[in-house]
Amino acid sequence: MATPHPSAMKDGAADAAGLAALISRASSQKQGGKPGLPPVDKWNPPDCGDIDMEIRADGTWFYMGTPIGRQPLVRLFSTVLRRDEDGRTYLVTPVEKVGIRVVDAPFIAVEMAVSNREGHPVLTFRTNVGDVVEAGRDHPLRFMVEGETAQLKPYLLVRGRLEALVSRAVTYDLVALGEVVDLEGTEMFAVRSGEAVFPIMPAAELDRLTHE
Repeated sequence: MATPHPSAMKDGAADAAGLAALISRASSQKQGGKPGLPPVDKWNPPDCGDIDMEIRADGTWFYMGTPIGRQPLVRLFSTVLRRDEDGRTYLVTPVEKVGIRVVDAPFIAVEMAVSNREGHPVLTFRTNVGDVVEAGRDHPLRFMVEGETAQLKPYLLVRGRLEALVSRAVTYDLVALGEVVDLEGTEMFAVRSGEAVFPIMPAAELDRLTHE
């Protein structure tokens, strides 16, 4: 199968051949090299427009309106994701980068393990694409409250600027670990991981939501 020139992907005009070529180029960066993720942050390829790929809010990947059912393929794509300073998310190879749509976060944290280190709880998360990330100073948690129902949405920084939305089931387990702490003179409901403390919301706000 011939590899199309990057310009063939401009203006969303990607086709199956272009997608297959992109997979092949991404895969080649992991084969024959050192183990681990491709160094996407070190690559500076030209922007070749957008392709019709979307990561839905539930973490499902779609290409041209069809779900990508092969999990190994999704995992491969996830290794060459990068979120740039413009706030957009790209698939990046050494020779091109193409924009994709992300409805919420590119990853979902689907599992959490709690261990203990030097008297501190340590929270380790697994994402839907196989990342295992320990929450801490380098991988902080942040919390948002959205919508009329005040839905709590935690996010974990996985790598670069890429975050994982913590799944609803895991959120319940995470919040159950919360405690009220004093942060700069304000009582906050927060969770700990290692030596890091991540505020969820003011304790007074939690009381209000609890008694509504």
